[in-house]
Amino acid sequence: MLSRIKAAVQFRALHFAWAPTIRVHRTRGLVRLGSRDCGLTLQPSADLQGSTIISVGVGEDATFDVEFAARFGAKVISVDPTPRAVFHYRELQRRVGQPATRPYARSGPQSMDAYDLSGVSDGQLVLEESALWIENSSLKFYAPPNPNFVSHSISNIQNEYSSDTPHIVVPAITPEELFRRHGLREVSLMKFDTEGAELEILPYMLGRGITPRQMLVEYDELFFPSRRSRSKVQPVHDAMEAAGYVCRHYDGWANYLYIRGH
Repeated sequence: MLSRIKAAVQFRALHFAWAPTIRVHRTRGLVRLGSRDCGLTLQPSADLQGSTIISVGVGEDATFDVEFAARFGAKVISVDPTPRAVFHYRELQRRVGQPATRPYARSGPQSMDAYDLSGVSDGQLVLEESALWIENSSLKFYAPPNPNFVSHSISNIQNEYSSDTPHIVVPAITPEELFRRHGLREVSLMKFDTEGAELEILPYMLGRGITPRQMLVEYDELFFPSRRSRSKVQPVHDAMEAAGYVCRHYDGWANYLYIRGH
């Protein structure tokens, strides 16, 4: 037990030693939706009510997506081609309208009966079985080293960026193609949990003027703190600021809430 505590303290110190320079301009009225491990913080606003949002990276915990759909009467387009994630989401869609009968799991996959879907209707939860990327193509989606984990990665961040570890091949689409497929011109909010791919997707979007008012970003590089991780995250954050985004929340690890404008 003491050794685990010591390891956690050492990791925390390393995390802060290599953290990027990101000033957080905290604001009131934020809310957190979802489970302990996969919940995220956002700013409730009128443009979210009845909106369509995009949630990139779902895995086997769609608690944020479900709670957002219920709270705002919104459509959530969840983007994930991982076979286990697809199976989980399809089971979730079949339970639309049903209440939860148990609490959320503290970590790991969520049980179907932990989702409160009583406030969600058919059509509010939509799955796009593709990886969001900077080109329309097929690409390698690398499996995590621990088979108990579900999240695959384009960059293979979990395996030190190797190009020869187990993988699947999945379709990849650009944000423009994603919008076209779902009849969207713009969205008010996008969420990114993309195992490192956000470092290329976000600059791509900014360069093409795709700028949702709220961006919920998990920088997965920060779970592997080093000079390299800081050098990769810092330019992306700086580009977000240059595009008019202000960081309004940071969870102390890797999740940031960016809001464009005031």
